[in-house]
Amino acid sequence: ITRMHFQWDWLCLGALIISSVTAEIENEETLDADVEVEDFDKQSQEADVDRDKSSLEVVYQTPKPTGEVYFTETFDGVLAGWVLSKTKKEDTDDNIAKYDGRWEVEELKENTVPGDRGLVLKSVAKHHAISAMLTKAFIFDNKPLIVQYEVNFQEGIDCGGAYIKLLSSSDDLNLEYFFDKTPYTIMFGPDKCGEDYKLHFIFRHKNPKTGEYDEKHAKRPDVDLKKFYLDKKTHLYTLVLKPDDTFEILIDQSVVSKGSLLEDMVPPVNPPKEIEDPSDKKPDDWDERPKIPDPNAVKPDDWDEDEPSKIEDSDAVKPEGWLDDEPQYVPDPNAKKPKDWDEEMDGEWEAPQIPNPKCETAPGCGHWVRPMKNNPNYKGKWKAPMIDNPNYQGIWSPRKIPNPDYFEDLHPFEMTTVSAVGLELWSMTSDIYFDNFIICSEKEVADRWAADGWGLKKLVASANEPGMFSQLVTAAEDHPWLWVLYILTLALPVGLGVLFCWPAKKTDEDIDFKKTDISKPITKGELKQEREELEDDEIELEEKENEDTAED
Repeated sequence: ITRMHFQWDWLCLGALIISSVTAEIENEETLDADVEVEDFDKQSQEADVDRDKSSLEVVYQTPKPTGEVYFTETFDGVLAGWVLSKTKKEDTDDNIAKYDGRWEVEELKENTVPGDRGLVLKSVAKHHAISAMLTKAFIFDNKPLIVQYEVNFQEGIDCGGAYIKLLSSSDDLNLEYFFDKTPYTIMFGPDKCGEDYKLHFIFRHKNPKTGEYDEKHAKRPDVDLKKFYLDKKTHLYTLVLKPDDTFEILIDQSVVSKGSLLEDMVPPVNPPKEIEDPSDKKPDDWDERPKIPDPNAVKPDDWDEDEPSKIEDSDAVKPEGWLDDEPQYVPDPNAKKPKDWDEEMDGEWEAPQIPNPKCETAPGCGHWVRPMKNNPNYKGKWKAPMIDNPNYQGIWSPRKIPNPDYFEDLHPFEMTTVSAVGLELWSMTSDIYFDNFIICSEKEVADRWAADGWGLKKLVASANEPGMFSQLVTAAEDHPWLWVLYILTLALPVGLGVLFCWPAKKTDEDIDFKKTDISKPITKGELKQEREELEDDEIELEEKENEDTAED
């Protein structure tokens, strides 16, 4: 048995060694493959320095809509129909008020799809404004509105936006004068400043009583938006508005927020039916105190308010070696008066103070004072205990009255007609990439459009992703607690393998217990005694049977 167990141990050890060697060989093959890929990338870069060649060969064709659309733009041709703003931003310093930010049409810097170009915001700390008319105006009646476009923060983003505005239709709409106060119906898209990551969905609602417009903001998504701003990848932003007054917001075709235009906007579309009466005032005798001091309570005679909270510890004793005559600080003997010191102007020079070196080895220096301790007789100022207020009337609030501005709009989807799309932005980071705008009413049309444009970008980016190990390391850099999970994940199978291949050896106690089970030889005397006991049992049994027969 010992020999078999020894052989089994060596078999397990051999299996572990073989598996380790196999893993090492596979790792070397992977490294060799990586070297080949790096060589290929290097050759590609040398062939075309200005273009980031993808490791995945793709054939790009300009997307074409497969159904009815109100607007599309791929930026693969000339900027036909796009108008640069020639106006200035109001309420801003003249030196930065002009919309003079530069736009370019170019390919992505990384994960390039050859031939696929986009609109790129190029200037830092400048106002940008560009817009275009829709192919046909969108009227909010019985068809959904779907707005979709791509954004890539190629340099990350410090402070700036990448949202779009759907401009309200009007007779006096002039795109050359598009600026921040141009009326819009919907504002949608990403925005970030500092650590505040936003995804805007705002619509301007017309008050049916006054005709004034108010902005209604969708609540923040319950997802972490940070990665979409910092990973330098192209992301797809989609807004879906439905005639049943619901909405959905998607990033990369996954829903990140949804809700009702009636219930999930801030402030709500419809005002409250009742409001607090602004003329109502709290009565002077209104008592809001739930507790009051007990008026019948009396301070005890032995209550001494003059006792201090701290007193000297009379039991304290000055430590041995305390240097009473040594100061805690002494002039620095190595200090020298500066050469340019003028005693008439600067006064008499004194060396700077340093800690007394003699005090470093002593328990203390200077005048010793007993430490303070809590005074056991201290009670503080006496206060009457609190009791329930018999006159308590609750927290006062003004009475409610009918809201004179109340209205009820049960279909906020019926917004102001949209006739143009515009980007009016400020950014502290350059090279924000926009591409593949589409406005339509069918989700299938938007999805097909996304597959032909954003889908290729995603495919190329995935092909250029680092290996699994690099991704795990990157994730752990952002979330250090993942290192613990990695270690446990690796240690568990190794530990189980060790326990299986090298089980615990039997202890001496186990061996002794087994020895007691071994049969021992019996003596003749013991055998005779067992025979006599058996005969006695038989006689006793026979007598009992006879007694039972006699009774019957």
